[in-house]
Amino acid sequence: MEQQIKKLLQQSDQFSNLDLHFADFLTRLEGNWTLELYLAAALVSRSRSQGHICLDLHQVAGASLFDGEPSDPFPCPEYHHWLNKLNRSIVVGSPGEFTPLILDEAGRLYLYRYWDYQQQLANALRLRLDQTEMIADFESLAAKLDRYFPPATDHEIDWQKIAALTAWQNRFCVISGGPGTGKTTTIVRLLALLLENGPLRTALAAPTGKAAARLQEAIKQNKGRLNCDEAVRNAIPEQASTIHRLLGTIPNSPYFRYNAQNPLPLDVMIVDEASMVDLALMSKLVQALPATCRLILVGDKDQLASVEAGAVLGDICDTGHEHPYSAQFCARVKAITGVDLSQPSSASRSGLQDAIVQLKKNYRFASHSAIGAASRLVNAGAGAQALAMLQDPKSSDAQWIPLPPANVLAQRLRTSILNGYRHYLNTNDPIEALQRFDQFRILCALRDGPYGITNLNAIVETVLRQEKLISMDQPWYHGRPILITSNDYQLNLFNGDVGMALRDPESNDEIRVFFIGSDQMIRKFHPLRLPAHDTVFAMTVHKSQGSEFDHVLLLLPDRDVPILTRELIYTGITRARTKVEVWGIESIFKNAVSRRIERTSGLRDALWDVF
Repeated sequence: MEQQIKKLLQQSDQFSNLDLHFADFLTRLEGNWTLELYLAAALVSRSRSQGHICLDLHQVAGASLFDGEPSDPFPCPEYHHWLNKLNRSIVVGSPGEFTPLILDEAGRLYLYRYWDYQQQLANALRLRLDQTEMIADFESLAAKLDRYFPPATDHEIDWQKIAALTAWQNRFCVISGGPGTGKTTTIVRLLALLLENGPLRTALAAPTGKAAARLQEAIKQNKGRLNCDEAVRNAIPEQASTIHRLLGTIPNSPYFRYNAQNPLPLDVMIVDEASMVDLALMSKLVQALPATCRLILVGDKDQLASVEAGAVLGDICDTGHEHPYSAQFCARVKAITGVDLSQPSSASRSGLQDAIVQLKKNYRFASHSAIGAASRLVNAGAGAQALAMLQDPKSSDAQWIPLPPANVLAQRLRTSILNGYRHYLNTNDPIEALQRFDQFRILCALRDGPYGITNLNAIVETVLRQEKLISMDQPWYHGRPILITSNDYQLNLFNGDVGMALRDPESNDEIRVFFIGSDQMIRKFHPLRLPAHDTVFAMTVHKSQGSEFDHVLLLLPDRDVPILTRELIYTGITRARTKVEVWGIESIFKNAVSRRIERTSGLRDALWDVF
């Protein structure tokens, strides 16, 4: 039986060598090979690589082991039998024990490390939920809020003001909202509000270098418009960093310089683009914060989850479920702002619902904008209606294009490629070239295949070469755009940074790669010095998070794949500022919108069902 099972798993393409080696390792630790432990170990390892925090035994017990393989004769063990076997194993423990695998009462099986990440994060957030600021003078706070968030003439609820009040009185707060809802504006005004009470040690961070640079630029642009004293304005920090840099990376180590034993010296921690932060990194960040530090997560809970394991922001916000504010919260908001939220008292056992604010008014997309309307329909799972919106000839800023066959894809894309990319190739100025390049981008769901970024980048290069807009005599040609895919702290280049290869007059017209730094100054590097990178005429929707482009061409594949979800479509559409084209097949689009990202985790339960 042992050799037969191992051979079946080795021959299947659904388990990696790491999964199988881990299963072998645990059975050796056990000292006795059992089918139940071997399968559990292989499956929990596979689950983590697929982005899950744990393996839910309920979901796989009794089911086919080789999903999608019609000749599979082998089912997983039945749930109760499997549970009994694992409970008797010396390498499987209960929550709180120190064993390689942790099995909780709900039948979720964790790698110990990920159970600990989840537990530490949940404990830290729950601790902050119990800490609220006492409001001694409602009138004074109300006056300050009105100064930063003047009362609206249309009598709409100002959710930015509600978010600022929520973050002011809580040690933990989430400010969620789609592109154009004023998240950064809210951050700047909130910082000023907090700093009016005195100096604060504040840090601004984001998961990628590009997201940190955009946050930094937005802070600088917005702080000058504040209605506050010059001293308060000057106290607002302008520097933002990646989370890794903030925590202090230790080379060749998963640990950071700042941690629970050596916490960051901070009073306020603001994390932008929080939807992109995975469980491990979020847990390490929160553990490195003093218990008194105010933590504010900012992002779009409806965007794609992180590439690594976990959907932390979605779990914290309990995405897909509505949680009305408590009666106490509504009363406090009304007393300070005069706003009646008109929400019934919530019976939630968590208290977390009073720490989450969704910004609802969009300042970028007008009420008649098809981009805004289509993204809202996608977010609501209304695939047919979203498709109809895209196909409506009156929709000037959003358009549906039937997906052409692979053999004519290059021909059909030719006009879009030339219109989108020829303009940045008409300048030799690095700043202007990079700014023009960000006016258009092709986004794909996949890396490989005829509709993946590898083929699309090759198509774009071919079209531009045929038009003599680029010359590809060498791999590093004038006008080659690249995306950094790993962090290099020595060069100050980070995952997500976009650079442009151009001839450099200061280097005898040799190719140098130019980047716009966080200070808006140009930095240049010899190509051989760069960390890992890709050509980036086309990029995956995942890699586009934290970026915005004037015009987006979202290219969906010709087959339905699990990665196609509501969140991916929503994220792709909302990268566009002024125009989006969605190229796809109707049935595949509607199927994708009907699916949500499902990341197995116990964080949601740990936060929402705690009492």
